Amino acid sequence: MEFSFFSPLHFKLSPGHRVIDNFSDFIVFNLHSKQKENKTCARQLDNMVIESSSSPSTAIVVTDASIKNNTATSISHIHTYNHPITKTIHHAIHITSSEAEIFAIRCGINQASNQDGISKIIVITDSIHMAKKIFNPSLHPLQIHSVAILTELRQFFLQHLNNSIKFWECPSCLNWSFHKVVDKETKVFNPVPLFPNKMSWDFSKKSKCDNILNIWKMTFQASDLKEKQFLNLLYEDNNIILLFYAKGES
Repeated sequence: MEFSFFSPLHFKLSPGHRVIDNFSDFIVFNLHSKQKENKTCARQLDNMVIESSSSPSTAIVVTDASIKNNTATSISHIHTYNHPITKTIHHAIHITSSEAEIFAIRCGINQASNQDGISKIIVITDSIHMAKKIFNPSLHPLQIHSVAILTELRQFFLQHLNNSIKFWECPSCLNWSFHKVVDKETKVFNPVPLFPNKMSWDFSKKSKCDNILNIWKMTFQASDLKEKQFLNLLYEDNNIILLFYAKGES
């Protein structure tokens, strides 16, 4: 399923239909412990990779992103048993580091979940807070990526009851070998902007935001989910309050 825009009224985001509601046992987060030495944490990652790399049904995804000259580079490396590393590299302009990080995770999960015979995905990232946002049911600006990732994971979990995904936090301070390679690759790229004109970018962004707001208004008016608890909010002159955006915020 393609999501050209994010709909906050999509039924898959309602309680009882969310991935986190139905597949919570399939999702694990392994957070970095600040109480442990960096060498100890790096050794834990090494042991996990050694143990997992011998399994043909496990895919290890290492992601990172960086921004240079207003151009973001998102990279994911997928390690699978007895196969060459699969690399995905994407560049985008005028996006935040959070968008670049979650997009790298999205690409890695997409590649891993579509490989034959994979039942366990291990995502290693220095942006564990972005990985957690994927399963956050509240509204946030990056939810269009969350919906795309959750759609992939829903299909992955439904394929087999043993399928699972685990997220490992790997801060850059660990200087861990696998993540260090990906981090270095994100910084090697030297972007040359094709469209440096900021006015052109602002106009394009305004048109896109206007289209999204119009679609949201039409979707809400036609939705059967409004029921009676949704009231029209009015200004003092009885005009209906409309959606708006300012500096990228809606």
